[in-house]
Amino acid sequence: MSVLVNKNSKIIVQGFTGSEGTFHASQMIEYGTNVVGGVTPGKGGQTHLDKPVFNTVKDAVDGVGADTSIIFVPPAFAADAIMEAADAGIKVIITITEGIPVGDMIKAADYIKDRACRLIGPNCPGVITPGEAKVGIMPGFVFKKGKVGIVSKSGTLTYEAADQVVKQGLGITTAIGIGGDPIIGTTTKEAVELLINDPETECVVMIGEIGGQLEADAANWYKASGSKKPIIGFIAGETAPAGRTMGHAGAIVGGSDDTAQAKKKIMRSCGIHVVDSPAEIGKKVAEVLNSSC
Repeated sequence: MSVLVNKNSKIIVQGFTGSEGTFHASQMIEYGTNVVGGVTPGKGGQTHLDKPVFNTVKDAVDGVGADTSIIFVPPAFAADAIMEAADAGIKVIITITEGIPVGDMIKAADYIKDRACRLIGPNCPGVITPGEAKVGIMPGFVFKKGKVGIVSKSGTLTYEAADQVVKQGLGITTAIGIGGDPIIGTTTKEAVELLINDPETECVVMIGEIGGQLEADAANWYKASGSKKPIIGFIAGETAPAGRTMGHAGAIVGGSDDTAQAKKKIMRSCGIHVVDSPAEIGKKVAEVLNSSC
């Protein structure tokens, strides 16, 4: 079992024929991901990368049974693309686009909340279930199949954590990049919950950053759940000054609870194994898994 995406996912690419969509879709196909087509309005009926192009997501759902979408649509139109996918019955919507206006995302988040779909992102690297499906922009070769789940706000730290886990002789069930924007579809808590409840995942790596309370919510849920599966945690942005966004729009220290130190304290109190440097993630995972065997 993996979560969100697997070899049976039928994936379409919204913004398929654009430069970003073309590049990353070809990488996904090369990885072995089951890409069944793409959507570019006005280009329906054509083929691109040997896959059919549709005018609308609804056409793609009707035509090839798509159930998962990855969005490479420019920021001004990306919220509409999310709502269109939800409306057409897509179950997992992975939005890579960065810079979607917050007002647009408020509307999109409200629009999809009563629909049977899950949004990942925006401003995220996507989701990968190694050996089965790479639905995102991550370097596939870094990830090997195994029993460690990853949830991360940071794209590059997702790859770094996966690389370290693999170098310890372990591997990944599913890695989820949740995105760094202020409004995202799947929170740290929800992603951690998916992996904790996944029978194949024996351990979860949770990578957060300054700003907001996503990591505290996840830690409190974990403690309340009583789960015996270990979580290894890291918070980026220890040295960040207050009141300034650091890379991600959502990474800003607004108060004393938003700092890396405060978050790590909460995580430790909830039973999470917290490391102070990203370089220690792999070693800690191996140590914790070996001690629980």
